[in-house]
Parts: sequence; structure tokens; C-alpha cells
Amino acid sequence: MNRPVSIKDLARLAGVSHSTVSRALRGSPLVAPEMTKRIRELARVNGYRASLAARSLVTRESRTIGCVVTTLADPFMAEVVTGIESVANRNGYSVLLANSNADSRRELDVVHTLQQHRVDGVVTAASRVGAHYDQALAESQIPLVLINDQQSAGYVHSVSIDNAAAAALLMRHLTGLGHTRIAYIGDARGGCSDRQRLAGYRAALRAARLRYPPEYVEHGDSTPAGGALAMSRLLHLRRPPTAVFCYNDRTALGVLAAIRKAGLQVPRDVSVVGFDDLDLASYTDPPLTTLRQPMRIMGQIAFEILLGLMRGDAAERVVTVQGELIVRQSTAPLRQA
Repeated sequence: MNRPVSIKDLARLAGVSHSTVSRALRGSPLVAPEMTKRIRELARVNGYRASLAARSLVTRESRTIGCVVTTLADPFMAEVVTGIESVANRNGYSVLLANSNADSRRELDVVHTLQQHRVDGVVTAASRVGAHYDQALAESQIPLVLINDQQSAGYVHSVSIDNAAAAALLMRHLTGLGHTRIAYIGDARGGCSDRQRLAGYRAALRAARLRYPPEYVEHGDSTPAGGALAMSRLLHLRRPPTAVFCYNDRTALGVLAAIRKAGLQVPRDVSVVGFDDLDLASYTDPPLTTLRQPMRIMGQIAFEILLGLMRGDAAERVVTVQGELIVRQSTAPLRQA
């Protein structure tokens, strides 16, 4: 049989009605266990695959969720999506992936488009809409969970890294190595994450009784190019920093390149720390000290919250996860002049 096997075909092979086959495949108690076993074996042997479209008309479930990321080029997003997919697939769900380009208006449009495709729920990473979803999705009632919400007003169903504690870990590492001139290179579009990491940076300076130097704070765009430009400006200061806290590992890539271009060495002249612990962090030159976000775990937690919402659990779930300091060769004690 060249065409896909249908319920009609199985009914003919089993010598029963279409409705009996449909009930047996759904596990209905109205069909005798022996008949259910026989029909399911026929379905298996003949390669029958249920139509998701047809099933969704009956159950009002598509067994599909949407996942909105800021950019497909960011390895952080790839790790988060891998975590989401691993748990979704185990629970019989497929994942539709969409790109918002870090644009709040496009993000809302993408979520509404996913809704029109009858997804059962949505996970959005690094949302630029945040708490506004309460109003925007009131009519649709689509379950939605945010990962690292970039709005300061928290959405009621979310997973995020503890940015303040993570920044404190990185800064204690640098001050513990004797550094006092420490710069911060953030992300101009980073929203809440950038503000929290910058606040953690400033709090750590106060804890170490160090002056907050506004000239040591620069902002890129979370890309290597942006990190390189920001670092080049810092290196032209009269007293350049001896250590740099980068918003993410991609920023740190550019920072490492700018330091080399200036004829300096990491960590002899400048210590550098990143944030995320992407796979590439182990392979930079030198390997990058960074703050590990449990990216896959965050994706898994987000789907588990979403699954509860899709099953009718309306309880608020705001989960904060902790990062882990990963020390490699891009940091060293302050070199005495």
C-alpha cells in the first residue's frame, strides 16, 4: 500500500467499524481488551500514524508547543531549546521554533501566530514583553512561560538565573585575585538581565570598599564585535582596567580579541570573565573563566511549568536558579608593577 494507512484501512483489515478502530487506538474501555490489542497490532504492522490535525479537532490539543527565542545565532538559546525539547519529546509534544530578533512587537506577533497554529502553550526566552503578556494574552488564554524575562515587572510563570548572586560570584573571584580596577561590559539591549548584573557589579565593589568608576562601564550588543569595540574604548583610558566582567561569553570573545590586538596578554595584563559557559568557553585562547548558567535545566523546568499550566494547574511558578563559577585560565592574580 503506497498511500498512508488510514483508520478505514484498519477497520477493513480488522472487520470492524471505523468508530471501533478509533476507540481502540484511544484506549477506550468500550472496546474489549482483546480487540484493542488486535487493532493496535494491525496498526503497528501496517505502519499506521495518527493524524495530529484530525486528533486535535477531537481533543482540542495539538500536542505541540511554541518556543520563541531572540536569535537562532545565540548558542545560549540553542542550549535552552535542547532542554525544552528533551522533556517535551518525552511527554509526546513537538516544538515549533520561532525567532523574535529581540523585538518586543515582533515577539507578540510571533506568539499570536503560534496561537493561530493551535499550539497548546508557548515558552519565550529573554522576553522583551514580560508582564505585558498578562493583558495581551487575556483573551487567548494560551499558557505561557518565560525564561530570563527582560522586563523588570516579573511575569507569574517564569524561570530565571539569579543575576545578582552570579555577578557577586564573578566579582568576588576578581577582587580575591587582587584586582581593584574592574570594568563591566554589558548589553545595551539586555534589559533586566543587564541591569541586575550591573547592580551586582556595583554591590560587589561596595562590599570590597572599592570606588564605582562610571568610566569603567561600557555596553556592547552581546556579540563579539560589540565586545571588541567596548574593550578598545576601555583600553584607551588613562588608567585602563586590569580585569573585565563581560555580560556574556560572546562579548568576552570580542574582548579577548581586542586585548590581543592591543599587544597585551590575557591574563597577564588583563583578566577576563564571561557569563553563560557556552561550549566555546573551553576553547578560547586562553580558556575562559565564566559563570555557568544551567541552560538545559532552565529549558526543562520551563516546559515542566508549561505542562502543568496546560493540564489546568494555575498556581504561580517563579523559579530562580543559581549559577556556578567555572575558573579557567583567563583570570590570574593582579601583576605587581
